[in-house]
Amino acid sequence: MSKKIYFGTNLKMYKNIHDTTAYLTELAALTADLSPAEFQLFVIPSYTSLSAASQSINQEHLLLGAQNMCWEEQGQFTGEISPLMLSELELGLVMIGHSERRHIFRETNVDENKKVLATLDHGFTALLCIGETAEEKYYGISDEVLRTQLKVCFHNVSPDQTAHLWVAYEPVWSIGVNGIPASAEYADEKHQVIHQTLHEIFGEAGDSIPVLYGGSVNPGNANELIRLASVDGLFVGRSAWNARDFNILIRNAINARNT
Repeated sequence: MSKKIYFGTNLKMYKNIHDTTAYLTELAALTADLSPAEFQLFVIPSYTSLSAASQSINQEHLLLGAQNMCWEEQGQFTGEISPLMLSELELGLVMIGHSERRHIFRETNVDENKKVLATLDHGFTALLCIGETAEEKYYGISDEVLRTQLKVCFHNVSPDQTAHLWVAYEPVWSIGVNGIPASAEYADEKHQVIHQTLHEIFGEAGDSIPVLYGGSVNPGNANELIRLASVDGLFVGRSAWNARDFNILIRNAINARNT
């Protein structure tokens, strides 16, 4: 399990450049006193905001990430963003396999594997998102789905690369405006499956990969979730999109974790 506690958010297709930089500046100031040795904060803005965002804050305190990345460095891939382009922005993190990429844009586990490998090859940390659908949950195959996603998406990743791997568990049925938060018991059960699978894939090196819970995280459930030994952090949605609200959620969760 990770020694650090992780808090982050994906801004999806919200906030323009001005709104993003204002949000980041405020969030960085509000959380500046939290120890980077014990706490990792990250935000994943839209592509159009990334350049201004990277110039607006110190990423030693608040890590910025991209929402997606092509696995090729260049070529005839209209509308895609290459790792070389993201490298120019000095980003530290790339999110791979978000539920919306998988289910709206039909990306497969094999696609995500190519992106993970490219992310690592170019010096980024890969945040792999995994999760089962409501249908898969109904048929009782959630564990198999999660294990398959991990084993395919991390295929050919070596144990010495695990320092640059994060995992976010986001049940598909729990994401979005109409999402239903998973119970703490369910989240704990699935996080244990994920940790066990990471150990199977990477041995002891897999034990240090942080596993974050995401899926309708809010002030009402964040404290209970972060107390779980299997949960290394929270990947927060709309409850994090106001800097002051996110700061309060973070501090309450840290206090809950430490008590």
